[in-house]
Amino acid sequence: MRVLLVEDQEKTASFIRKGLVAEGFAVDVAEDGETALTLATTTPFDAIVLDIMLPGRDGLSVLRVLRERRVTTPVLLLSARGEVSERVDGLNAGADDYLPKPFVLAELIARVRALGRRSGEAQPVLLQLADLTLNTVTRQARRGDEVIELSTREYRLLDHFLRSPGRICSRMELLEAVWDYSFDPGTNVVDVYVGRLREKIDTGHEPKLLHTVRGYGYVFKKPV
Repeated sequence: MRVLLVEDQEKTASFIRKGLVAEGFAVDVAEDGETALTLATTTPFDAIVLDIMLPGRDGLSVLRVLRERRVTTPVLLLSARGEVSERVDGLNAGADDYLPKPFVLAELIARVRALGRRSGEAQPVLLQLADLTLNTVTRQARRGDEVIELSTREYRLLDHFLRSPGRICSRMELLEAVWDYSFDPGTNVVDVYVGRLREKIDTGHEPKLLHTVRGYGYVFKKPV
């Protein structure tokens, strides 16, 4: 499951993220409403954990815009106030669940998992770009008629790329999405695994799909 966590308090965000990652979730973090909107409208998530009190655009505003744009990702709202009126406002704006602060981390994780199961019922089984397909149930990849054997990390890389076609992915983003934590910035583990994945999916095939963006990261797309 991939979760977007929107929380401007660094310690709280770190606490929640570590708890979710320990339970096997992949977690992206946004610290403000505008960043959250950009991520939520360009990247498929299984669930969003959204704090109401944010700098700039608040959580309820983010939620309303997402629903206006027909983004149906399940949303768990967090709030330090917890008044009934605020809870009602959140549910009316399109929230799927509500959790007041302070909360028990185990309960938050259980609620996110439940939302993810609900979201998963509508998630695509087959991801595709050009003649490359990835079955997210069997975890089998194909390029044309060729079956491609993937390691666990290669599968997670390909899944991440196919859910973000045309978007440049930084090395740090890939570290957090595929390995769930940050290595020493000097490591070349991302480049090594991307090289292995490229060898498997692009060698002997046209068009080439996995491209390097020098100085930043990688993009998965069909050439124009």
